Amino acid sequence: MTVTSTQMANAIRALSMDAVQNANSGHPGMPMGMADVATVLFTQVLRHDPSWPKWPNRDRFVLSAGHGSMLLYSALHLSGYAQPTLDEIKSFRQLHSPCAGHPEFGEMPGIETTTGPLGQGLAMSVGMAIAEQVEAARYGNLIDHHTYVIAGDGCLMEGISQEAISLAGHLKLGKLVVLWDDNEISIDGPISLSSSEDQRARFEAAGWHVQAVDGHDQDSVLAAIEEAQNDDRPSMIACKTTIGYGAPTKAGTASSHGAPLGDEEIAGTKKTLDWPHGAFDIPQDIRDEWLSQASHAKDQAAAWKQRFNALDAETRAEFERIHAKDIPAEFDAAVKAYISSLIQEPQKVATRKASEMALNVVNEAFSETIGGSADLTGSNNTKTKDLGLMSADDFSGRYVHYGIREFGMAAAMNGMALHGGVLPYGGTFLVFTDYARPAIRLSALMKQRVVYVMTHDSIGLGEDGPTHQPVEHVASLRAMPNVNVFRPADVVETMECWALAVKAKETPSVLALTRQGLPQLRLEERDDNACAKGGYILKDASNGAPQVTILATGSEVHLAVEAQAALAEKGIHARVVSMPCFELFEAQSADYRKEVLGENTLRVAIEAGVRQGWDRYLGDNGVFIGMDSFGLSAPAGDLFKHFGITADAIVEAVTTRL
Repeated sequence: MTVTSTQMANAIRALSMDAVQNANSGHPGMPMGMADVATVLFTQVLRHDPSWPKWPNRDRFVLSAGHGSMLLYSALHLSGYAQPTLDEIKSFRQLHSPCAGHPEFGEMPGIETTTGPLGQGLAMSVGMAIAEQVEAARYGNLIDHHTYVIAGDGCLMEGISQEAISLAGHLKLGKLVVLWDDNEISIDGPISLSSSEDQRARFEAAGWHVQAVDGHDQDSVLAAIEEAQNDDRPSMIACKTTIGYGAPTKAGTASSHGAPLGDEEIAGTKKTLDWPHGAFDIPQDIRDEWLSQASHAKDQAAAWKQRFNALDAETRAEFERIHAKDIPAEFDAAVKAYISSLIQEPQKVATRKASEMALNVVNEAFSETIGGSADLTGSNNTKTKDLGLMSADDFSGRYVHYGIREFGMAAAMNGMALHGGVLPYGGTFLVFTDYARPAIRLSALMKQRVVYVMTHDSIGLGEDGPTHQPVEHVASLRAMPNVNVFRPADVVETMECWALAVKAKETPSVLALTRQGLPQLRLEERDDNACAKGGYILKDASNGAPQVTILATGSEVHLAVEAQAALAEKGIHARVVSMPCFELFEAQSADYRKEVLGENTLRVAIEAGVRQGWDRYLGDNGVFIGMDSFGLSAPAGDLFKHFGITADAIVEAVTTRL
């Protein structure tokens, strides 16, 4: 008997409801509703090769509605990917199972990105589509693929969706196709409880190609996708579906969204779907048909490999280097030569300017950097002279004007990094990491090399006032696992921090940079990258036996140096430790940390931010000089004096305590 496409979709429905029931936890409704769409995608549309899941020219599939993770796990299993196995599906949502409650990048092949925080998958897909266009401009038809997204009502209600669809429409990302699960249900009940938007009109207004189909009619879904593929605009296909499709009492209701259906409802569903099979039982003929159809692009993958191998050796080597996130051979020498020039001719500049100077070195060495800013290019200093502008008509440019879309920018950069072939960095004010934070968190969770250039890093930005002065942000970012937060003290440290950021293959970096000019403190050459250890002795006590250890970051390090000199005049021996990166300092040995911090010394920390995080170094008897309130609107110099963040304050604190 011939296997029908409906039976193939029912295999997804069966695996999904059985896995959720077995786990007694999960979301069966969305996989059951979008099973027909997923079947079309994986068996007839996606150019993918389950035996080569990292094929660089594969189509990307993003399940933005990540709560419906069993849709993805079922499709990968049935398509013949090595994972998940049936046993792994049976362990859905259990400890150490690769089938986590929401898809997690890196857990198994075929999961292109971590999703679950609604809207971010859609926004990351924009970054993937940008990266595809960038690589197509660089390599021609070697890179030529689509990015497909399944998004739900929740994704489109989240604010980031507007940033994403607006940017995609502006850049005319014609190889981006979003399939909207238009089921009119959210957790609380009907969408009408909270939204009256015309989503199709919204996408059209942003410059998208829009269609609407019956999401349970596979022929119509396929026809709509083919039409989308032939349009030069990004496409949205509204797929009218029934959540929990097939469930006798829960279909079309919120009760099927986020809870197991129950044994009785599952039995009724299988009867409705004409699926007379036990839990996790997929008939062999249906499995065989899935494997056969899902391998439809295997020959295309093989042909691509032949084309790649026919390229000249230099092009192949550079492509492989970039996709492995390896460092160009000449980079370390270029960094060393640049720092040597600074030692010969010291520079007093803001570290945001120092970052631009460092980027001249980085962007010349790395052809894959894609820079940008959320409408603050002149303030963030993120554009160097050799970066052309990216536009809908020219993706050979390496600089993106993201507009005032901090969250969308950060999520798009995640998508770029996940796609591969580019090294994304983007800027805004440090205070607006509040807007970008959920995407920074996903950078860290997914171990992606994304560089966040965050300027105007303290009360030192001055007159714009407390709304723009980030007093708690450095501390809050340091609290996030797997993020390197760099706060360099001068032009030399800024270059060293940039070098560390681009070498961190599995860690995002935040560069917290000043608006105000800072003196160059590093005036002697070193063989190593001092910032690589996170904290180091910048200037030791003159007699080598410090009574005081002064710890500082960024714009306060020069105040520590000034205080050291003033204390010396009083006969007090102080050591100055620059702490550009807590995370890297914590990675050093206990002996190194003890050596740098000094034993039996009074420890004083100075930072134009809140105290949180410093106590691990200060101990019970240490002194912190910084902020315990929001800032004020005034010139920077006046603010530092007003809040007592000065060299004099250090001297007074030390002399009082000693």
